[in-house]
Amino acid sequence: MNRQQRINLIEFQPRAFNSGSVEYINSQWVFFDEETEEAALVDEFVHQEIEVLRNNKWRKGFLLDNGCIQTGNETLHLQDQELIKIRKQLIYSFERLLDELNDEAFIHFLNTLNSLDFSIYDCIYCYNHLTFLDNESGVSGVNFLIFDNEELISSVQHHFDYHTKQTDRFEITLSNGKRAVIEKIS
Repeated sequence: MNRQQRINLIEFQPRAFNSGSVEYINSQWVFFDEETEEAALVDEFVHQEIEVLRNNKWRKGFLLDNGCIQTGNETLHLQDQELIKIRKQLIYSFERLLDELNDEAFIHFLNTLNSLDFSIYDCIYCYNHLTFLDNESGVSGVNFLIFDNEELISSVQHHFDYHTKQTDRFEITLSNGKRAVIEKIS
């Protein structure tokens, strides 16, 4: 699996965006999240991926200053009451952990998480022990992750042992008592 295939799997995960509308209030653009009904200044999302609904079609781009959106060669300007989607950011330590997983472990972890109605964008905490280890002679340890899909909480322990064989074991426990274990050995 190449880097672009991984990016595509991550990009099309459920709940990858905060959706809502924008309003121009007191000379500032304000984003109103349709799910939480919370307001935030659009400036907080500068340089992030954004999609804007124009002519019943979502146009993808990157948010610039002053309510501008760069879409390839074109620059769009936000309009009052317009619907937008802002891509959520993954927790940095979690993003690094996903990069460290081999392709098989990555796919099985993603598929299992999705089958339990969780998305990688539901991750609210990640302790990535791998970032603290020197990988020259092989490493082992445990990473801890917490996911919240607003219906259930999930705790994930990722046991790894990267010596002569590469072993990834994910122990997943949901707040309703459901459990799952997946293990990949390479």
